[in-house]
Amino acid sequence: MMQGHKLHWWQTRWFVVAMVIAAVIPLLWPDIPPLVDLPGHMGRYRVQLDGAAYPWLAEWYDFRWALIGNLGVDLLIEPLAPILGLELAVKLIIMAIPALTVSGLLWIAREVHGRIPATALFALPLAYSYPFQFGFVNFALSMALALNLFALWLRMGRLGSLKLRAILFVPLSCALWVCHTFGWGVLGILAFSAEMVRQHDLRKDGRGGHWLESWTRAAIGCLPLALPFAMMVLWRSGDHVTGKTMDWFNWRAKVGWIIMVLRDRWMAFDLASATVLFIILLKGVRDHRVEYSRNLLLSTLFLTAIFVLLPRIVFGSAYADMRLAPFVIAIALIALRPRHGLSFRGASTLAALGLLFCGARLVGTTISYLQFDREYDRTLAALDHVPRGARLLTMVGRTCRDEWLYSRLEHAAGIALERRIAYANDQWSMAGGQLLTVRYTPAGRFAHDPSQLVTDRRCRGEWWRPLRVSLAYLPRDAFDYVWLINPAPVEPAFLTGLTPIWRSGRDVLYRIDDRRRPDVTLDPDLLPPRRRPVSLLPS
Repeated sequence: MMQGHKLHWWQTRWFVVAMVIAAVIPLLWPDIPPLVDLPGHMGRYRVQLDGAAYPWLAEWYDFRWALIGNLGVDLLIEPLAPILGLELAVKLIIMAIPALTVSGLLWIAREVHGRIPATALFALPLAYSYPFQFGFVNFALSMALALNLFALWLRMGRLGSLKLRAILFVPLSCALWVCHTFGWGVLGILAFSAEMVRQHDLRKDGRGGHWLESWTRAAIGCLPLALPFAMMVLWRSGDHVTGKTMDWFNWRAKVGWIIMVLRDRWMAFDLASATVLFIILLKGVRDHRVEYSRNLLLSTLFLTAIFVLLPRIVFGSAYADMRLAPFVIAIALIALRPRHGLSFRGASTLAALGLLFCGARLVGTTISYLQFDREYDRTLAALDHVPRGARLLTMVGRTCRDEWLYSRLEHAAGIALERRIAYANDQWSMAGGQLLTVRYTPAGRFAHDPSQLVTDRRCRGEWWRPLRVSLAYLPRDAFDYVWLINPAPVEPAFLTGLTPIWRSGRDVLYRIDDRRRPDVTLDPDLLPPRRRPVSLLPS
């Protein structure tokens, strides 16, 4: 830890406040935070709030409140949306997530090291990590809260308020579990590792505790966090619960998640930024003037083990291991601190570089979000031509390749549901995984996610349909409009009976005027392996 009592500029409260405020800058301008899954969630919020006001919503969706570990933003919307409006309420909640993430990281660093080390600044851009960009909003909110709760756990332990901490963290852990199970699990791992170190360092008769004894005492000390285990059992043991756990030890994917922790728009910029983080972590190993805190190093090792053991899909929820990757790196970064040999000039230079790195990432994210916002405005103009309550089928074009610049329009249908109370075929339908399931049986296989995603060819290992297949097989009696967003080129025969009523670039909104299927023959390569080519005759 650094010598002297005077706080340096990066260790002061005003600096912490400034960084927390700066964290929300990229989200100030966009009306809708451009996160991949967020529009789909916003559609669900509309059903949640106004399902009773629009009878046709009950024909399309089944929304039922239940105690599940995935309710963070859903619950916050209840009091805020009637006052602020749904879109503003969502925006303010999303803005709070990176702010809370930054405050949590800096607070943990302060509690562990006594002062904020200069290296902690490099962790702050991870507030806009790939899982956040993907729109896992309940998860991201729970992780931001978990970081702050862990800092509070450390502070109360440092002050000796152990009884009060035990009482306080019983309801706090339950609330965090309700927000999202992942945040509660990470809080438990962080608290347990910190308790192990604390128990080991307690002096009895002039000797430190044995690690095995410390393990036992740490487990006892973390019992106030254990009540959600019972809630988890009740949630996942219901007959209605679906979702598989699969894809274990996918090493290629895990390496990719680490490399892509800052993935947003520009591949070279994002990879270079991730490289900077890896260089700082390496500095802690090779530079004798910098060291790792035992407390947070143990936390990092535990989180790394969980990351390795986690499959890609847990209870039907994809990208489980990907979500943890940036937080493993963030905890490792704030674990670094200077030794006595590092001069003030060296620490100040490192802090200045960290601040420059944060600024560069903030500027890049802000520009990226402004561009996404313009794309949203152009594309969502189609909704001015969609009648309220329309049965809308949305198809968003994508490629089989995992393009670095991930489209933020994959769930644009959710905004049609949110703004026009129109049908959205992008909603997730996983019983027990969330509160809404899809019940619109006339839509058949076009009822829910991922039916909104279409490609120019069949993609190996994916459920996405080629655009030609979707246009050929869509049940026209079940829908009134077809909204194509960034579609692949398609022959006019597949669009027979569809009247364009709005167009912008490649995006087109069609009204279905002829309910008969188009008379087309599909290329066998577009069809699933067991389906033979069929000439679709008028019905």
